[in-house]
Amino acid sequence: MRVIVLTLIVLSSVACNNSTVKENSNATSKVEIVEGRYNVGFLIMDGVYNTELTAPYDIFQHTIFRENIKAMNTFLVADKNSYVTSFEGMRILPDFNYLKDEVPHIDILVVPSAEHHLDSDLENTAMINWVKEVSDNATYVTSHCDGAFVLAKAGLLGNAASTTFPSDIDAYKTMFPHLDVRKDVLFVHDGKFITSAGGAKSFEAALYLCEVLYGKEIAQRLAGGLVIDWDLSKVPHTII
Repeated sequence: MRVIVLTLIVLSSVACNNSTVKENSNATSKVEIVEGRYNVGFLIMDGVYNTELTAPYDIFQHTIFRENIKAMNTFLVADKNSYVTSFEGMRILPDFNYLKDEVPHIDILVVPSAEHHLDSDLENTAMINWVKEVSDNATYVTSHCDGAFVLAKAGLLGNAASTTFPSDIDAYKTMFPHLDVRKDVLFVHDGKFITSAGGAKSFEAALYLCEVLYGKEIAQRLAGGLVIDWDLSKVPHTII
C-alpha cells in the first residue's frame, strides 16, 4: 500500500511540474501601463541583439525614477506569446503579441537590430505592416543598428536622412539606393525618425531623445545613473 501511495505522489508531482513548464512556455508577462506617461514599445523577435534592446530600454525605463517629468511606460512587443531568444541566447518574454493582442497606443516605437534584419525579417509582411501602422501614429520612431533596414523596408525613410550599423552602410545603400544615408555619425534625427549606429552607442541615441523631451539636466542625470558621461556636443550626430 505504501508503495502505491508513494508512486501516486511521484506521478502527481511529475504531472504538476510538466504542467508548470508548459504554462510558463506560453505565458505572457504583465506590464503596468500608467496613464499620463509616454508609451514606448520595443519590437523584438528571435535573433534580437541584446545591446540594441537593453541600452534604450535601460535609459527609457529609468525615467520613472525622475521627478516632475512625463515618464515612460516601456513594454516589449512580438509576434508571439512565447519566449523570444536573443542572438546571444537570452530568453525574453514579450508583453504583447501584435498579431493577437490589443497593443496600447505607442508614442515612441523602438526597433532594435536583429540577426535577420538584412534578409528574412524583411519578408515578414505582417511585421513590416505593423511597423508602418504604428509609425503613422507615433511621435517618434527609433532604430538601432540594422533596425533601420526594417524602417526602410516599411517605406518610412524615403523623405528622411538615416544611418545604420557602420559596416552595413554599403549594404544599406545598395538595398535602398533612393535613401539619404549618412555615415561617420552615431545617430541621425530627421523629423520623427531617429536612426542609430547601434551597439553600445544605442545609449547615446536614447539619451539624445531624452534630452529632446526633458532637457539636458534630466538626460545627464539618466546617464549618470548608468555611469555614462553624456555630453551631446561630443557625440557625432546629424540633426535635420
